[in-house]
Amino acid sequence: MSDITLTHPGAAATAAKAPSAAPAQRTYHLAHEPHPENGTSLGFWLYLMSDVLIFAALFATYGVLGRAYAGGPTGAELFDLKLVAINTAFLLLSSITFGFAMLQKQAKNVGGTLLWLAITGLLGLAFLAVELYEFAHLIHEGATPQTSAFLSSFFTLVGTHGLHVTFGIIWLVTLMVQIKRHGITPANVRRINCLSMFWHFLDVVWVGVFTFVYLMGVL
Repeated sequence: MSDITLTHPGAAATAAKAPSAAPAQRTYHLAHEPHPENGTSLGFWLYLMSDVLIFAALFATYGVLGRAYAGGPTGAELFDLKLVAINTAFLLLSSITFGFAMLQKQAKNVGGTLLWLAITGLLGLAFLAVELYEFAHLIHEGATPQTSAFLSSFFTLVGTHGLHVTFGIIWLVTLMVQIKRHGITPANVRRINCLSMFWHFLDVVWVGVFTFVYLMGVL
């Protein structure tokens, strides 16, 4: 809660007549803290730029180490493109369903927003399930991060993206609870807008992973 202190209009005249008297003051209390317009969006864009740097470093690392097999299996021997394509479809579809959630948010439809956010979350969970299955299968085949520099960089890059999707789903569930309790308030509108940017950013990163890691690894 913020305090605003104003001097009473007659305080100056009173002070002139009686120098020793303290000027009368009135204190007002704001019900809510002022929120700078677009301040949240700007801050979140700065955060996304830091994430861009993280993934750029991981892509660069994979570019250097992606052929360092150390006598171990190669990407062409390990990657199942059909499985990865299905996983890619899950994530890209989740981006579309999030777009439908944004449309429902614009219409102030709480039920529709929650429905499409729930579908988005389920698609995100399906993506994570397939990715965990792929990791478990690779480790079962002996292709662990310790096998070669190629696999170390692969698990780091793909795993970091998977962690971001996990955090995104946690954020999505938390936001759904907030919308269910409070509706489409200005604060929740800011939150869903930030989550939308984050989710679409993860889709763009995954397209890069699919192309640079999986397709080029098989070719």
